[in-house]
Amino acid sequence: MSKNILIINGPNLNMLGTRQPEVYGSDTLADIEAMCSDHGQGLSLSIDFRQTNDEGEMVTWIQESRATHDAIIINAAAYTHTSVAVLDALLAVEMPVIEVHLSNIHQREEFRQHSYVAKAATGMICGLGAQGYTLALDALANCLDS
Repeated sequence: MSKNILIINGPNLNMLGTRQPEVYGSDTLADIEAMCSDHGQGLSLSIDFRQTNDEGEMVTWIQESRATHDAIIINAAAYTHTSVAVLDALLAVEMPVIEVHLSNIHQREEFRQHSYVAKAATGMICGLGAQGYTLALDALANCLDS
């Protein structure tokens, strides 16, 4: 039976491929979505891939996922470092959460090194570019099979 994975992408990730490719890589969000869909299929995971620039919408999606999904992969982007609301929503859904970042947030500016999301995450993958998403899918496949 297929497990449902919600993949949430935060603000400005719709600009991937053109926004600071030296930091975030040249893959577009559509490229990452296709990669996740293909990889998820091989793991018997159904992928629901979304992006928003709106913190409230992100919180609503997380809350709604409790009834419809088995796990979350989240790249909250800037909300990683600022949003207690996203943290509280992730804690409330009580499901596995993998935090993903394209760049290594621990090598970036000091304000980017703190993650509110980490407090709710089962694990974090950062600094491996788009590959971080497929690694997160692998981790969730193992976690959900346990």
